[in-house]
Amino acid sequence: MGRTSGDGRAGAGDLRTACMLALTFSAGVADAAGYLALDRVFVGNMTGNLIILGMAVGRPDGLPVAGPLAALAAFMAGAAIGGRVLRTAAGGWTSRVTALLGVVAGIMAACVIVDLVRPVAGGSPEGVLLAAMLACALGIQAATAHRVAVPNVTTVVITSTLTVLASESRLAGGRGQAWVRRSSAIAALALGAAAGALLLRVGLAACVGLAVLVTVLSMAAGHATRARRAMPPPAG
Repeated sequence: MGRTSGDGRAGAGDLRTACMLALTFSAGVADAAGYLALDRVFVGNMTGNLIILGMAVGRPDGLPVAGPLAALAAFMAGAAIGGRVLRTAAGGWTSRVTALLGVVAGIMAACVIVDLVRPVAGGSPEGVLLAAMLACALGIQAATAHRVAVPNVTTVVITSTLTVLASESRLAGGRGQAWVRRSSAIAALALGAAAGALLLRVGLAACVGLAVLVTVLSMAAGHATRARRAMPPPAG
């Protein structure tokens, strides 16, 4: 059950966590689109791109290079943009967080429009461009999630979450604290990838469109909570 404030409203921290988990789901959807439809490019998981590029150097058996390189550069650019915008912002959910998530949704929506106008083939110049656009969006999202700072929910990185979940579990002699949140983040990414893979049977636009929808809903929910918290309490 969520925490509640003195006037009975749901705790902002709980809703903030839910928003970040939803964005983790969205990242899973986007990575499914990148890997399955855009020639094995990860648009959120940059570790995967580095591994692909390393293997391509050691054994270039048709492994993609342009897509992972473009995605890696675009992700870093997006993260730099997010960091720059949030550099002087307060911690937690602010109007700048809302604005940046709006940019994320806008970039993803542009990808949907491009694919609807002219279906994009993976490995083509257009496919590399779309992979870079999605990676830039997720770079901005990752920087934004870092500033919102919900513990154990980065929206794009799960390896560290798996490590902490296992190393601090009761099986490892730990107390198993925060296991629900950590497990939820892992499940959200996996479910997003599964949903993305299923929607790709309809088309790339449908897949990325789901990521847009989830991002917009998360942005609206987070901003609405911030607005309510700013209101004075009702007179007793």
